[in-house]
Amino acid sequence: MFNRVSEGMDDYWEYVKGNIEHDEKFEDGTPNPNKYATNRMPLWVKPEAKISVHDMMMFMRDYLQDTELDMSADFGAGPHGLPYRWRPLTWKVDGITYVNERATATQQTGFSFVTQSRSWLPDEIGGIIWWGVDDANATVYMPLYSSMTENPHHIERGNGAMMEWSETSLFWITNMVSNLAYTRYNMIQPDVNKVRDGLEAMFIERTPAADEAALKMYKEDPSKAVAYLTDYSTDQVTRTFNSYKHLYQELFMKFMDGNVKTRNPGFQNPHVEFPGYSEQFLRKVVDETGDKLKMVGPDGH
Repeated sequence: MFNRVSEGMDDYWEYVKGNIEHDEKFEDGTPNPNKYATNRMPLWVKPEAKISVHDMMMFMRDYLQDTELDMSADFGAGPHGLPYRWRPLTWKVDGITYVNERATATQQTGFSFVTQSRSWLPDEIGGIIWWGVDDANATVYMPLYSSMTENPHHIERGNGAMMEWSETSLFWITNMVSNLAYTRYNMIQPDVNKVRDGLEAMFIERTPAADEAALKMYKEDPSKAVAYLTDYSTDQVTRTFNSYKHLYQELFMKFMDGNVKTRNPGFQNPHVEFPGYSEQFLRKVVDETGDKLKMVGPDGH
């Protein structure tokens, strides 16, 4: 996150990677008798520019992309660039222990949120919890005004559980989308992003109008503003649930059986592509299998 908002973070990559230095003196020349780390990161940085709500949402989705620790770039990402590693995070080969990175975004997430506190508005209107379920890369951060008095059914406690399926649970429909994306991440996730980002952009764009409407009601009767914001927040949760239910249906049809299908207007059958695997992965297969899979004779199958 620091790396996204401030210059100079390259100085701390060795510390981030676990290469801790304990020099005799600190950078300013003062002695270091207790052997504290002398290349450690700062506890905070001043951003180069103002940070938006959307920026914070995207920070929650970071998996060290565009850095040397990018989890989608090594062979562990598989043939489709998956930026996740299944637990346990530590593992052994020939008695040597290795560790997978623990990025910000993770499949293990139950829910996450970004809070927004706006002091220039009444308390009933000024607080928004942008809340989402499951993996941050799959979730839609929805605007839940902090004064709302009822839980939307799709995210209500008791509507499903970890081992109890619910057809109306946003947690379960989001997991259906995310776990399908894990199978061929670099192909499927872009389609998820379009729907996810579109919903969030719409919610952010509509926030000023919702604030204004609630403020007018608040001046007349604060309870009316609270009722309005409760309904507004519930509507956005319902919109997200319906959008993701439709998204899963579309993704399943498009990516079923390892192919990529697109509609062919006027014809019963769609266009079909067979993207296969990455060259990096195929080379590893050849290295592992030698001539076992090598074709003899002309190409074709």
